[in-house]
Amino acid sequence: MHYDYLIVGTGLFGACFAHEMHKAGKRCLLIDRRDHIAGNIYTKESMGIQVHKYGAHIFHTSDRQVWDYIRQFAEFNHYINSPVAVYKDELYNLPFNMNTFSKMWNIRTPAEAKKVIADQIAQEQIAEPSNLEEQALSLAGRDVYEKLIKGYTEKQWGRDCRELPAFIIKRVPLRFRYDNNYFNDPYQGIPIGGYTAIVEKMLEGSQVRTGISYRSFLEENAASAEPVTWDTLLYTGMIDEYFGYRLGALEYRSLRFEEQELPDEENYQGNAVVNYTEREVPYTRIIEHKHFEFGTQPGTVITREYPAAWKMGDEPYYPVNDEKNMALYEQYLALAAQEKNVLFGGRLGGYRYYDMDKVLRAALDLAASQLSGAEAL
Repeated sequence: MHYDYLIVGTGLFGACFAHEMHKAGKRCLLIDRRDHIAGNIYTKESMGIQVHKYGAHIFHTSDRQVWDYIRQFAEFNHYINSPVAVYKDELYNLPFNMNTFSKMWNIRTPAEAKKVIADQIAQEQIAEPSNLEEQALSLAGRDVYEKLIKGYTEKQWGRDCRELPAFIIKRVPLRFRYDNNYFNDPYQGIPIGGYTAIVEKMLEGSQVRTGISYRSFLEENAASAEPVTWDTLLYTGMIDEYFGYRLGALEYRSLRFEEQELPDEENYQGNAVVNYTEREVPYTRIIEHKHFEFGTQPGTVITREYPAAWKMGDEPYYPVNDEKNMALYEQYLALAAQEKNVLFGGRLGGYRYYDMDKVLRAALDLAASQLSGAEAL
């Protein structure tokens, strides 16, 4: 069997690309080492609730074209991401806004909040921040840093804030209005029925194999009496893994998810996402999935999300985009440019953190460039 494209990975990038290629009459074969499609946006039903298996995924965008595109595959509800943060016995609204400041300092007006923050920043006397702690203190003051940034960030990165580079935090978004909407984008929501159903629709017309890695597929295919052939490879896995780590391994942060069904608990925490900002609490947040779709089920499902150090063989979630790793990535990018008929894309193929709308935009742009190139030939 011959295919126009072999696509490694059935996440949002690979699925979107396959959908566009199929519309253009191209044959696609997709493989995925996981035993399911949809990558990290995979959702499954448990107790009548759509569970976000790999952490909370809220679709938000300012790109109207992408918003219209994703909604052809599902109806979206009006969910607005409004997480809260727990610090010891205190609870604060996120993002940092007037609700946060009013609770923290017992003040009411934006002018009062600005004065408190400005006074705290001045007290620190930091001219040139040399690490993340100094950067955050110089941008938000001591209270916001100590209660809402420090512990959470240290858990995420597995390092003391004084050991992390300042550039990780370029700015601290301080919102001087009473507004708990985490995102500024005009379009936001959760697909009714989950994300997996979206990817299933995207993959209609393409061939899909799950539970097989790229290396295993190549070995199996080479030994087959009737091997599969393809014109172009789209690789959405780890770019350093594709090259056998010949220049060294890029670094990532990993996550561990602890899912719990609570059939006798109707409403565990009253919000979809609750962050825990103390370093001493091992998880960074608890997700209660039913609230993404305003569920009224008699029971509930929660997931505790634990940050984890990454080692070879672990699931990579966040690239460590510091100077050392970005220099190594650039070397891999140079190798990639020498590959014939091989494309790289997605979060791991591009060694970057992508919001879902940016994934779709990048996949649509790549598909368009492929099709325009084919027309030129």
